[in-house]
Amino acid sequence: LHILGVLSVLSLLHLPLKKMKTLRETLREKNLLNNFLEEQAYRLSKNDSKITIHPLRNYLDTAYVGNITIGTPPQEFRVVFDTGSANLWVPCITCTSPACYTHKTFNPQNSSSFREVGSPITIFYGSGIIQGFLGSDTVRIGNLVSPEQSFGLSLEEYGFDSLPFDGILGLAFPAMGIEDTIPIFDNLWSHGAFSEPVFAFYLNTNKPEGSVVMFGGVDHRYYKGELNWIPVSQTSHWQISMNNISMNGTVTACSCGCEALLDTGTSMIYGPTKLVTNIHKLMNARLENSEYVVSCDAVKTLPPVIFNINGIDYPLRPQAYIIKIQNSCRSVFQGGTENSSLNTWILGDIFLRQYFSVFDRKNRRIGLAPAV
Repeated sequence: LHILGVLSVLSLLHLPLKKMKTLRETLREKNLLNNFLEEQAYRLSKNDSKITIHPLRNYLDTAYVGNITIGTPPQEFRVVFDTGSANLWVPCITCTSPACYTHKTFNPQNSSSFREVGSPITIFYGSGIIQGFLGSDTVRIGNLVSPEQSFGLSLEEYGFDSLPFDGILGLAFPAMGIEDTIPIFDNLWSHGAFSEPVFAFYLNTNKPEGSVVMFGGVDHRYYKGELNWIPVSQTSHWQISMNNISMNGTVTACSCGCEALLDTGTSMIYGPTKLVTNIHKLMNARLENSEYVVSCDAVKTLPPVIFNINGIDYPLRPQAYIIKIQNSCRSVFQGGTENSSLNTWILGDIFLRQYFSVFDRKNRRIGLAPAV
């Protein structure tokens, strides 16, 4: 939110995701170990796969949301499966923020399996903050059951008004999570919920249905060619090293190498403002109301933006990096990452729609291949 060796038993769960309106709109080289990594990769064993399909809904174009349940009997919530954070939280029934009045809230008194941990929590996101307390209960993602799962219950939310999801389910490394809690993926892994500790995302374009997050293995029907494996460079985030970014054969950004986060909870592509401005100059983009826009006809002639990662080119075509909103054609590149890290990019859903992505916890690596 990877392929080659064989697993005898592979429990594979597909959880369809609901595709929502862009968060921008609503929130407005290691050429290393490739052969070795490929030998370890996984092949889908279709006969043993368990598939759970949920109805999907598209709220205009870019948060991918799936259903989970918490409690006994189950209470259902819509969450973003977020590789950019590590905590699970949903609103509590006693939350007093306006955002909670438009979302489903969890009622601990209605769950016989709920236990209050009690510790106060504050979680910061690029888009907002939640404050609340920790609880523990049974959480289900389709057929996967995570017993005694720690999760946050929000009492106050800032920045989450009018969004088409209730909460967030983080899939980053435990180091990013709340102290002394076990993230849901690790809890499922420790309870033997899947054979291999991997999950993968297929995020489709322009269709309300068909996007999935899969746990426990990889379904090769969702991508073309071979998965290319990239070592994770920093094991709290799903972070990798990137060689450079180029257009028309000229390096335009990340000229001496840089870092990139693969983040299913971010809709756009973010980088240092100065370098994003360089990319916009090459597009002949102009600034209008804090957005960079181009002539809609330019989409036919603009070059791809090419991300070179681990020696392999990952092109992003103008049809992907220019989005049409009403009669305006806007760039998806946004500045601002220099406020938190000097040389880091965030590759959000715009990038991940083009490339099927596999997140391998055991081997600390990410696999990418062109999505079907």
